[in-house]
Amino acid sequence: MRIVITGASGNIGTALVERLSAGGHELVGIARRPPEPGPKLAGLVEWHSADLAEPESTRVLARAVQHADAVVHLAWGFQPSHRLDLLEALAIGGTRRVLDAVAGVGVPHLVHMSSVGAYSPKSSDAPVNETYPTDGVPRSPYSKHKAAAERLLDQFEQTSPAVTVTRLRPGIVGRRSSGSALLRYGVPGLVPAKALELIPVLPLDPTIRIPMVHTEDVAGAIALALQARAPGAFNLAATQDVTAHDIASALGARLLPVPARVLRFGVSAGWHARLLQLDPGWIDLASRVPLLDTSRARAELGWNPTATGPEVLHEVLAGMADSAHGDSPALRSRTVADQVRHAFRRGPIAHRRHP
Repeated sequence: MRIVITGASGNIGTALVERLSAGGHELVGIARRPPEPGPKLAGLVEWHSADLAEPESTRVLARAVQHADAVVHLAWGFQPSHRLDLLEALAIGGTRRVLDAVAGVGVPHLVHMSSVGAYSPKSSDAPVNETYPTDGVPRSPYSKHKAAAERLLDQFEQTSPAVTVTRLRPGIVGRRSSGSALLRYGVPGLVPAKALELIPVLPLDPTIRIPMVHTEDVAGAIALALQARAPGAFNLAATQDVTAHDIASALGARLLPVPARVLRFGVSAGWHARLLQLDPGWIDLASRVPLLDTSRARAELGWNPTATGPEVLHEVLAGMADSAHGDSPALRSRTVADQVRHAFRRGPIAHRRHP
C-alpha cells in the first residue's frame, strides 16, 4: 500500500515508519522538519516538508496524497503552550486541511490519531468504551482541541461516506526514545535530565489514575487498522493503569498527597510566570481523564499490548533521565546547553514561534 503519514518524524510516527517499512509498504512522510539525509529513517520514506498550521501546506498535502491507499494523521502540537492560537491552527486547521486533501483525491482510508483526552470527564474509575462522550475536559486546551477534531471527523463522515474513517484513542503514549522530547515539553530548560532521579517528594493527587500505552503498541494498532480497513473508534491502553503511587515509586520519591485543585493552582502560577512549559490544563486532564475499555481493539483488530502501564512509565522516565532520543529532529537529544542557547535566540519554548 501507499501510505501517507503526517507527523511521521514524531514519537508515534517514527515507530510506525519502522513497522510499516518492514512490511514493504510505500511510505510518504509529512513533517515540519523532515530528517536529514543519512539516518536510517530518512531512507525509508518519501519526505515532504510542511507545517500543517499554515495554509501553504494545502499544496504539499494535495501532492503527497495522490494515489494514496491510506492517510494516517498523527501531526499535533504541544508547544508553545502560551500560544493557543498556534496550537489550534495545527490541531484544527491542520486536521481540516488533511480531511480536505483526503476528500479531494478520494483516498479510501483515513486513520486519525485521537486521544483519551477527547473524552469527557470521568464519573468513576470504571473503564469507558468508545461510545463515551467526546466533549473533552474543560480548561484543558489539549483536550478541547482533540474533541474539536472529533467533531470535524463527524462532519467528514457525513460528507465523505466513501472514505473509511478510523479513530484511535490511546492513553498517554511513550517509549524510551521519546525522553528528550518529553523533557523539552515539560521540564524547564535549566533543569538537567538527571535531576529527575533526585526528587525526594512528589506532590500529587493520590486519586489520579492514568491509562498509558507503549508507542510500539500504538504503531501495531495502526498497522492492524490499515490492514483491516477497520471503521470506527478504538481505545488503546496497556493493561494496568498508572497510579500516583506508581509515578512516585518510579521516581524514587515519597508521595505527598495534594488535591488536584491545589496542584493546579501551583502549576498555573508557574506557567503564568513563564517558569513551567506545561499549562495547568494538564492537571485537569490527569485528574479527570477516564480509564479505557480496550475490548473492541482486542476483538476486532486482534490487538494485544505488550507492555503494562507501569512498565511504560518506567521506560519513559528512564529515557527522560538519560535524555534518550531518536534520529529525527522532533526526537533530537535535549541538553541544558541547547535549551539555554535556543531560549537566548528565540525565547522559551512555551511561547516562541518555531521557524
